[in-house]
Amino acid sequence: MPEKLQKKVDAAIAFAYGTESFSLSGISSDEVPPKDYVFKIKTDKDLLGYAYVGQANSMKRVFDYVVFVNKDFSVKKAKVLIYREDHGRQIGAQRWLKQFIGLSATKKPVYGENVDAISGATISAKSMTIAVKDVLETIETLNNKKLL
Repeated sequence: MPEKLQKKVDAAIAFAYGTESFSLSGISSDEVPPKDYVFKIKTDKDLLGYAYVGQANSMKRVFDYVVFVNKDFSVKKAKVLIYREDHGRQIGAQRWLKQFIGLSATKKPVYGENVDAISGATISAKSMTIAVKDVLETIETLNNKKLL
């Protein structure tokens, strides 16, 4: 993972879990797309959850995001880490991203149904919604294969 992205992931973990003391262990599988990363987040003795770092499409480019998944495989938090365009930045607002909290493989995000649309950020908002759905499906698959 690029150093700049790693620093943003580490800062997001520290904020989301309220600790500076954690370690990441990578999970590799054919189920994880080549440019994405899945990690177990641990303290010295406890599993805190999982981090899925990926990229999704905006209008002309891609943006980097992280989704934190609880031990019960529900979304703890989603965050846009690096957004590379002027339009569509509204998807980075926690007010919008908090809609994903608590969703899981059995209660998936659906744009326009349980995830609100954003005027002026339609492509990015749809991409983020699909990305979170894909994250939840990937985490479920990794769990079913006993890789988590």
